[in-house]
Amino acid sequence: MLAALDRLLGSGDGWLLIATAVVYVLAVMSAVRAIMVTRTAQGAMGWVIALMALPIVTLPLYWVFGRTRFEGYTSRRAIVTARAREEFKPLDRLRDFEEKPQAGLHGLHQLACQLSDTGFLGGNRIGLLIGGQPTFDAILEAIAGARRYILVEYYIFNADRTGARVAEALIERARAGVDVSFMYDPIGSSLPRRFLARMAAAGISCSQFDTTRGRGNRFRINFRNHRKIVVVDGRTAFLGGINVSDDYYESGRRAPWRDAHVRVEGPAAMSAAITFVKDWYWARRTLPDMDFELPQPAGKARTLVWATGPADEQPQCTVSLLSSFNAARHRIWIANPYFVPTDPILQALRLAVLRGVDVRIVVPLKADHRIVRVASQLYQAEMVRAGARVFRYRRSMLHTKAFLIDDLLASVGSVNLDHRSILINFEITAFSDDRDFVAAVEAMLAEDMREGMEVSLDMVNRRSFLNRLSTRAANLLAPVL
Repeated sequence: MLAALDRLLGSGDGWLLIATAVVYVLAVMSAVRAIMVTRTAQGAMGWVIALMALPIVTLPLYWVFGRTRFEGYTSRRAIVTARAREEFKPLDRLRDFEEKPQAGLHGLHQLACQLSDTGFLGGNRIGLLIGGQPTFDAILEAIAGARRYILVEYYIFNADRTGARVAEALIERARAGVDVSFMYDPIGSSLPRRFLARMAAAGISCSQFDTTRGRGNRFRINFRNHRKIVVVDGRTAFLGGINVSDDYYESGRRAPWRDAHVRVEGPAAMSAAITFVKDWYWARRTLPDMDFELPQPAGKARTLVWATGPADEQPQCTVSLLSSFNAARHRIWIANPYFVPTDPILQALRLAVLRGVDVRIVVPLKADHRIVRVASQLYQAEMVRAGARVFRYRRSMLHTKAFLIDDLLASVGSVNLDHRSILINFEITAFSDDRDFVAAVEAMLAEDMREGMEVSLDMVNRRSFLNRLSTRAANLLAPVL
């Protein structure tokens, strides 16, 4: 028998047989794992069929894209929360600022209290910032006034003119003795070593949020920290959809991207700081240089800052969206660049239309990702057929992630309405029932619709066979777009 095995291996065919057997064993193990952990039955079935039919091609794809749970982060998050509460007792008092929003939003508040760090917090001032120039002017002004610490976290931080302006402001404050912690996503940001070295030389603590770190996460490049956060002295926070990039400024004949951010002053700013601390602890295994002194009330706005991600024990991003949309009685207005929603979100919007809710969705006419734009057309068509109104923004790339519920609630954050943001990205969103903030978001969305081309039912019905086929084909990639 050993002689026969030796002859088989010596021929070369034996090694091919062994390699094939190993691949299929790994494929079977991966298929079993897909059945156990994939969030939907359709997704699990798709992976099982692909792994069994084409294991050589599908195995590496599954290891990179097929897993929707982020091991390690959850336990690290528990550790950092415990350490923070042990070392910084004022953190326990953040819930003292909890304040129920208007009656129609009690469900959202209760869910946030159970699943997130806090529910809605009172005593805030919240303002809408539209476009890159107002946003970065406000951020740079806040940075210039920093006295104790600055926390900065971005998905995309480019080493262009905009990035250089922000970096110089941080360097100036660091040299003045302010503790500055800077974190970036290595997938979204490609920062030269010299750029980071100059910041570090000024005393800035720099770190990337590496999702491949930790046991079981070696192939986790599919997970991205999509958050955009700046916190100054724990009293002022900025978050939303605007990355640090020249795309948000006018460049030549190209109009700047359309996007929005929010400035939060008051107790809710500390919620953004806590999110940063948890991410920093994952990346560095230490707490950033800061204190947890709670800010004084800055206004009367009730604000919820809710961070979501693949480490959540419950699908918090889905829950927050469903609770918001199900609360609508009169209107749901949405602006989002990548409208490729998961099935629960799509069904919630359809049900809202059937309830008589005015559902309107603004998307870009030309998205920066071609496959996403094609896949989105399928969902746009479905929503138009259901009775919703869809507008395609024409002036530039619309990158805003915002929605409005009746006259009750407005939200601005980093969440795209696609599988990636909802299920596997680390995101952060601000919700508020403040009357002035709701009115500002309403005005912004109304302007976006005026600048948009409405998709009519006739346009949907006249789509060519090739267009219908391409949208269906692109939709097959929805879980990884």
